Amino acid sequence: MSDQVLNIGIIGCGGIAQNKHLPSLSKQPLARLVAFCDIVEERASEAAQQYGSDNAKVYTDYKQLLEDGSIDVIHVCTPNDSHAVITVDALESGKHVMCEKPMAKSTAEARTMVEAAQRTGKKLSIAYQNRFRDDTLYLKQMVEQGDLGDVYYGKALALRRRAVPTWGVFLDEEKQGGGPLIDIGTHALDMTLWLMDNYKPKSVMGTTFHKLGSRQNAANAFGPWDPEQFKVEDSAFGFITMENGAVISLESSWAINLRNFAEAQSILCGTEGGADMTDGLHINGEKNSRLYDSKIDMGSGGVAFYSGGSENEADREARMWLEAIVEDKEPLVKPEQALVVTQILEAIYESARTGKAVYLES
Repeated sequence: MSDQVLNIGIIGCGGIAQNKHLPSLSKQPLARLVAFCDIVEERASEAAQQYGSDNAKVYTDYKQLLEDGSIDVIHVCTPNDSHAVITVDALESGKHVMCEKPMAKSTAEARTMVEAAQRTGKKLSIAYQNRFRDDTLYLKQMVEQGDLGDVYYGKALALRRRAVPTWGVFLDEEKQGGGPLIDIGTHALDMTLWLMDNYKPKSVMGTTFHKLGSRQNAANAFGPWDPEQFKVEDSAFGFITMENGAVISLESSWAINLRNFAEAQSILCGTEGGADMTDGLHINGEKNSRLYDSKIDMGSGGVAFYSGGSENEADREARMWLEAIVEDKEPLVKPEQALVVTQILEAIYESARTGKAVYLES
């Protein structure tokens, strides 16, 4: 490992920066947090005071931050509608970029990000941290070893019973591009595509609903939402057919009358076995003319009062991203893969609007 330390600038110092990026980056020996930008100066100043290096700089205009040639890496933690423009500007200014999910509101925007990374030779990754979970990495290894055989069906689950985010711009369709589908459905879809290692969608059907979002004083984990502000879907469902015939169903909701809910989980069915992540990681199949269902122990290995390592998925994501830069290797989340996620999400919304299947070019 190199002794190099990377100077990092944060653009957008709101919830996702405060709850994920900044705590995880602050633990990394490779990271030095030197610049903070937010349209609300107080937020940037507070982040700099808590996480910044000595003499960390504060900005309200991200373009001024990008003029600092000493900054190596940018983390984009802004609303979805600004992901593409900030990322492209950051790449063009000579910085490597980690952009929060989803990659962008549209396929066209996401494509400009991929093209900018290719043109500048700088690294670009999207913050799909669920790939870095212990159970996801273990299942990925099983799939790569052929333990499930040919995986021809996947289910991507992002279902909350009542957990509508009532802060920020989550309910603003213009700034976010949608509701639970683009917010949490994107995680489940990314996981499932990556586990199946299948990035060639052929056709997409989708439906969205706004059934519960108009209710006053609704029960909700984050407090009642304002129906007048709830401009996005409260649930969305998609069915994706891949070029090789495999299919994926995607279920997402912030509010739905469903008892068994699961967020950022995948179910895989292959010719040699299946996997289900909804109640711990279960592997099922047939052996010696009998069916089996085995739960994989992802915990302490039976050692009392020991929960294993302290690195969570966000910490692991930050570490591996910085290592990819220093060691000049591809990040685990490639921008070309994230582009396909955005392409499918956009197609689900289009199908929901038109009532027709959307056929994607290979």
